[in-house]
Amino acid sequence: MRLSARLLAASALSATLALSLAAAPALAQDARTIREAEQLRDRALRDNVAYELVSELTTRFGPRLAGSASEQGAARWGADKFREMGFDNVSIEEFPLALWTRGEARVEILAPFPQPLEAVALGGSIATPPEGLEGEAAIFETYQQLLDQPEGALAGKIAVVLQDTVQAQDGRGYGATSPVRGNGPTEAAKRGAIGYVLRSLGTHDHRFAHTGATRVGEGTVPAFAMSPPDAGQLRRIMAMTDAPVRMRLFSSAGFTADSHSQNVIGEVRGSGAADEVIVIGGHLDSWDLGAGAIDDGAGVAITAAALKLIEDMPRQPRRTLRLVWWGSEEVSQPPPAQGLTGARFYASSRAGEMAGHVAISESDFGAGRVYSLSLPAGAADTDFRRAAQAVLTPLGVLFDGSAATGGGPDTGPTVALGVPAFRLSQDGTDYFDTHHTADDVLDRIDPEAMDQNVAAWAAFLWLLANSDVDFRALTPAQ
Repeated sequence: MRLSARLLAASALSATLALSLAAAPALAQDARTIREAEQLRDRALRDNVAYELVSELTTRFGPRLAGSASEQGAARWGADKFREMGFDNVSIEEFPLALWTRGEARVEILAPFPQPLEAVALGGSIATPPEGLEGEAAIFETYQQLLDQPEGALAGKIAVVLQDTVQAQDGRGYGATSPVRGNGPTEAAKRGAIGYVLRSLGTHDHRFAHTGATRVGEGTVPAFAMSPPDAGQLRRIMAMTDAPVRMRLFSSAGFTADSHSQNVIGEVRGSGAADEVIVIGGHLDSWDLGAGAIDDGAGVAITAAALKLIEDMPRQPRRTLRLVWWGSEEVSQPPPAQGLTGARFYASSRAGEMAGHVAISESDFGAGRVYSLSLPAGAADTDFRRAAQAVLTPLGVLFDGSAATGGGPDTGPTVALGVPAFRLSQDGTDYFDTHHTADDVLDRIDPEAMDQNVAAWAAFLWLLANSDVDFRALTPAQ
């Protein structure tokens, strides 16, 4: 559908929905606010800065591994952009970080059919000895089969898990297999393994591997992810012969220096209820294989573009909207820190301010179209939800009656302190085709889908910022 036709259809449907809302008592939003939200939505579809931002970010800085000079430079650039866009209270908040470096990695089959495998080291993984590691492969179709092995059963062996990641719109297949990567090396070490290899947590059949964080600290082993076709190759080898599979692993990965990461923060201050804060954003760091376009250049650009549209409005929102580009979401840290370092820093440094945080959410699932809105428990049967649905339905965004329990990974530490979350869920059907790979580049972003994201965020945030809805006070339906 051409843009002009889409806007006409959106306006017609929105007008129909507005008639039904007019009969509803005590709307949390007045008619003016709803009209302005519709205007923001339609303006975003015509013109916004999201694609320009993610294009410049990925072109100037490429990969932005947490604690690297590239991530730090991107943060300075981001703060300058915030000022150019007219945001208030722009700051860069630094926190210490151990810098992990990938180095080199090689995985190969020595017998019965010698050949190299396409593989990468997992983030946070330790190095092998300089000469590498050799051993018989203990190959499991599922992670549960590995867990079923008793202590000592894998002594001197290389544990290999071939479990597939199931494709799903909401990414639940990745959620189900993420422990294979996060906990697998530690569980393999408990059973005596000397190394660990898993099938990449990807939903494609191309020959590139996915990295991603694994647990770090004592009691783990060098860990790698191989491409999905190489997992298939191992399956065929096992079907062809009963001979043991021997493998060699080499990696020079490890934590190499003390560094720092940072959160970049900017606001559009509220007028009337400025102390009530709505937090949005994405994470600025990325893995080092690609350019971090879908993970999470898209998210930081979408939320910044939505806030810019609001900043350009003739009047200020009632509540303050705070944009956070979190640092160091991807790379785990040595204990006790582990992951989400920037998000933990944001929450812990503001632990006494959480009562003033109205809601939180982030965009961290690529640039696929938003298809549903989830609100905190108790918000389903409210005038606020009805107003939001009226404005978002023309974008193809439906209301999900399941309560939002989180707004994305970086929101977790703040949600744990009692801040309500909402979620604008994106279509992630093909997200894990490129997630954490060398193929995470700008070309994977559909600009029209990104515009739809900005439209949904800008319109919803305007409604929420100009409402008096208190998610904490809502009573969940029985």
